[in-house]
Amino acid sequence: MYAEVFQHAIFYLAAAVLAVPVARRLGLGSALGYLLAGVLIGPYVLGLVGSEGQDVMHFAEFGVVLMLFLIGLELDPAELWRLRVPILGLGGLQVGITTLTIGLLVWLMGLPWQSALAIGMILALSSTAMVLQTLEEKGWNRRESGRKAFSVLLFQDVAVIPILSVLPFLALPGVVAMPDPAHGSGNHSVAELAGWVQATLILLVVVGIVLAGRYLARPVFHYIATTRSHELFIATALLLVVAITLAMTAVGLSPALGTFLAGVVLAESEFRHQLEADIEPFKGLLLGLFFIAVGAGIDLRLVGDEFGTVIGLVLGLIVLKLIILLALGRMFRLHISDNLLFSFVLAQGGEFAFLLVSFALQNAVLEPEVANMLIAVVVLSMIATPLVLILYERFVQPRFVPGATTRDEDEIEDLDNPVIIAGYGRFGQVVARLLKASGFEVTLLDLDIGQIELVTRFGNKVFYGDASRAEVLRAAGAARARLLVIAIRDREKAVKMVLAAHMHFPHLKVLARAVDRRHAYDLIEAGADVIRRETFGSALMVGEEALKFLGLDDDRAARNRARFQEHDEHGLRKLYDVWGDDHTYGLRVRQSLEDLKVVLQDDEAAADEADTGAESDAGAEAEN
Repeated sequence: MYAEVFQHAIFYLAAAVLAVPVARRLGLGSALGYLLAGVLIGPYVLGLVGSEGQDVMHFAEFGVVLMLFLIGLELDPAELWRLRVPILGLGGLQVGITTLTIGLLVWLMGLPWQSALAIGMILALSSTAMVLQTLEEKGWNRRESGRKAFSVLLFQDVAVIPILSVLPFLALPGVVAMPDPAHGSGNHSVAELAGWVQATLILLVVVGIVLAGRYLARPVFHYIATTRSHELFIATALLLVVAITLAMTAVGLSPALGTFLAGVVLAESEFRHQLEADIEPFKGLLLGLFFIAVGAGIDLRLVGDEFGTVIGLVLGLIVLKLIILLALGRMFRLHISDNLLFSFVLAQGGEFAFLLVSFALQNAVLEPEVANMLIAVVVLSMIATPLVLILYERFVQPRFVPGATTRDEDEIEDLDNPVIIAGYGRFGQVVARLLKASGFEVTLLDLDIGQIELVTRFGNKVFYGDASRAEVLRAAGAARARLLVIAIRDREKAVKMVLAAHMHFPHLKVLARAVDRRHAYDLIEAGADVIRRETFGSALMVGEEALKFLGLDDDRAARNRARFQEHDEHGLRKLYDVWGDDHTYGLRVRQSLEDLKVVLQDDEAAADEADTGAESDAGAEAEN
């Protein structure tokens, strides 16, 4: 038995190692590489894997769960609240309109209305794994279209719950239900309870996840961190995700939704970046395994026998969803560039189709022949997604998106400048001008192509490159440079740049721009040498002017501003030691404010005494 398990593991891993690099070199993306690898080793080509495919897929679906947890870590509750309109409005309309449109067309093709409605609901969903993996690889997840696509996917994940509730009511008369061996031994006790009991259990589980994430997870991770055991921290993170998965599954909810919620709750935790770094490898490996299992599961005999029909249905699904998404994007006033990307990236079937089709067979909603055809269409639409996006990048984007480009990172000249500046926006330009005026040459990096083209018109040489990648920093001369200035506003990217510099070029001093105090703590944790909050200096100057308006003379206002700045910057490092312990941190902040008041009062008294002494000396001189 063990030999068979390891044999299958070799086949899956070897397929990934061989196929993915080739696919990426050809510009097809890793997801398509995994899918094609699965097709290659599947039962209909080389036959290296076979009956265990469904078990592997159920295991690999945990990769989707981990991915949603990581996405939740990148969102704070305020950001999630800002996404409420696209989640409910855009996501709800997409699922509703697509369901009705596809259901109507399938009904007109001669299927019973029950099956037509079920197929409409199943095909309305897109592939969370495929879309989010692609958005991350292409760097589109920060664009407006990426955020809208994520909102729709999040609503679709939630929609799986009511779809599962509706399917049993669509059973066809005279059709025999098909048992599902993969789920036959599952626990159905919750489903057999009264509706209000189920609702209460669901509410308790969701509230429990939120409360545990907010009040229990932090102390636990804080305790684990004190052990300085990296393996124990990873085990604790995986334990958290697995426990949430089991709890959500027990009450019939989507595990991905539960872990996403937990991620959002932990987004403001000081352990956020460590969690991301520890879980990312598991997510990547399991997602790759998931895509291989999807590729291996496609019925090539069915595709071969019904080739014209299957390909026609796949193309019809993609085109129909593309039209609906374009119309919705226009309704929600997406710019043409964002609307096109938003529509192309979501125009496929999703992995939840495997679960829903299986459930529909169990409840006699679909006949086996229809179910097999449906699975083939969904899998082929997922395989077609990277190809569709290549067509978008090569032909649609350059034609309809002004200034769009698919350029690779620049070949950076072999410069020997002492300073590298990452980000040449308003902040970076001021730093660069000051350094150049002082006689220091700088190497400029940026990822905003529009900004690069703009500043190039004025004679500035800015290289297109991602400074969070060690190879880009090395090409920019980091091995010889003395200083890296991070002048971008992107919180996540700035932290990754600090980590990359700290890990690969430890001699390099790092000065980083922080958006706010919390971002400053993240940068300190990553290893930045000096942090400057972007609005702190200008806020101090405004405060100094306010003191003057309130009656303080120029010297007194300037002294207070200088004292406050010195005290706050010193306190920033001291308060970092208790960041994450809300109670202690609050006490320290209040104590710091009281200490500052004492310092300012003593300074004011000393200044008054000095002024009095000066006036006495002046009076004595006048008498003499």
